[in-house]
Amino acid sequence: MTDSHAHLDACEEPAGAVVARAGEAGVTRIVTIGTGIESCRAALAIAEENDGVYAALGIDPHQAASAESARVEELRALLEHPKVVAVGETGLDSVRQHASLAEQRRLLDTQLELASDLHLPVVIHSREASSETAAALAPFMGRVVLHCFSSLQLLSVALERGYFVSFAGNVTYPKASELRDAARAIPAGRILVETDSPYLAPQAVRGRPNEPANLPHTIAVLAEERGETLSELAERTHANAASAFGL
Repeated sequence: MTDSHAHLDACEEPAGAVVARAGEAGVTRIVTIGTGIESCRAALAIAEENDGVYAALGIDPHQAASAESARVEELRALLEHPKVVAVGETGLDSVRQHASLAEQRRLLDTQLELASDLHLPVVIHSREASSETAAALAPFMGRVVLHCFSSLQLLSVALERGYFVSFAGNVTYPKASELRDAARAIPAGRILVETDSPYLAPQAVRGRPNEPANLPHTIAVLAEERGETLSELAERTHANAASAFGL
């Protein structure tokens, strides 16, 4: 299994212990996410120290109005590392507006240019900014991963453009029926799974810090919704992650 999106640098326990438990649960690959320059450096260190861990590096939209947004050239240098598999997370968020959508869009556009220049996929965060996200991504010709998918208005865009769509633990919540409906619509070759650790623990362990070892709980719910076995969906999403991130 592949956890396509985890924040190992934000977990309370040492990354090595978290990765070891993930392996015991059958999660043999993890993409850990950098959300700013220091977070990116930490993600790279974790990837270097742990087999099966790769890094996606970006400056998230919440920092678009801060000094962090001016560190894109530092980000470019970090993206040259051999264990880097994507740019991001980056994107647009109108819920937690620490920066205006215009500021977020400028930062997103800059990172999309980096992804194009370096021939890397991009990991997108989008919350209640579906039309703006679709417009920003329209010119981008590379691979797109919609992380922690919850923007239902982006579903038709994702299907039309062939984006990878990644589901996190919130798809297991009792009130997330529309999200489960969306999960059934994703083509077999485009669905991914993630934990977004240490956030969004699946229903079976809700209320606790999340970690990659919990990924089977989310896969089990998705598999039932899609009429598949857990092992079938685990193998498929593992293969899809290889395609999305060039693993």
